Amino acid sequence: MSSATGVMLGAVAPVLVTAAIGFIWIRSGRHFDGATVTPLVAEIGTPVLIISTLSKTHVTAEAFAATALATIIALAVFALLGLAILRLGGLSLRTYLPSLAFPNAGNLGLPLALYAFGQEGLGYGIVFFAICSIAQFTIGQAIAAGTADFRAILRMPLIYAVALGIVLSVSEVTLPAWIANTLSVLAGIAVPLMLLMLGASLARLRVAALGRALMLSLLRIAMGVLVAVAVTTLLGMTGTARAVFILQSAMPVAVYCYLFAERWKTEPEEVAGLVVVSTLVSIVTIPVLLDLLLAR
Repeated sequence: MSSATGVMLGAVAPVLVTAAIGFIWIRSGRHFDGATVTPLVAEIGTPVLIISTLSKTHVTAEAFAATALATIIALAVFALLGLAILRLGGLSLRTYLPSLAFPNAGNLGLPLALYAFGQEGLGYGIVFFAICSIAQFTIGQAIAAGTADFRAILRMPLIYAVALGIVLSVSEVTLPAWIANTLSVLAGIAVPLMLLMLGASLARLRVAALGRALMLSLLRIAMGVLVAVAVTTLLGMTGTARAVFILQSAMPVAVYCYLFAERWKTEPEEVAGLVVVSTLVSIVTIPVLLDLLLAR
């Protein structure tokens, strides 16, 4: 087994096994309290993970800025391409556009970035995830709802965690041991709970309109790869930053797209099908993509 293959398996196996545990847990008839777990992950685990990771990942401000700019460009291109394709296909923008525009950069992308590329990879993955989350919870939710509430951005702990984490990373401040250790312990809940939530969410979803779901799922992943390659080439991104950016962009449909569709009643069964099918497709595409990225 090549070293690249070994790293690839080491990255994919923990993600699949942990998500499978969440899936089997629900399918076996047991209860998973998403109403409690989701705020723990969103308001404590993820913000602390961001601060903890960035405080230990000393990357230049220029590198962070480049990743943030690349993410903004990629999301805009995803949205524009999705808009054009859905218009041509006569499909609802409120139903399908968020699914095409926003990859699952959190509970799937972050663990993969960590296991495949280490702390440095997780740092870049977090920048992508942060920008994507801000856009998804404002613009993405506004598309699904048909109305906008951009004040919601000020209530997101993630925003302040990113700002503090970048300051710590760029300034190369060493935190006192007791603070660093506390952050590490709390940050440790984020990734496992994200994956368990992903598996549990998939176990509850049902696939509708399989053919359309498969077509749009392939489009989401292929578009992610192609746009990411173009953007990283345009901006001259290389190394781990480039690899993680491409990986994050090629993730399947974000689970939050289903939650928004359910909340605003924009054909949630269709979006559920996209989440399930694109995630199943990614079981094949992620190992192939990782093998290519790690071989470089």
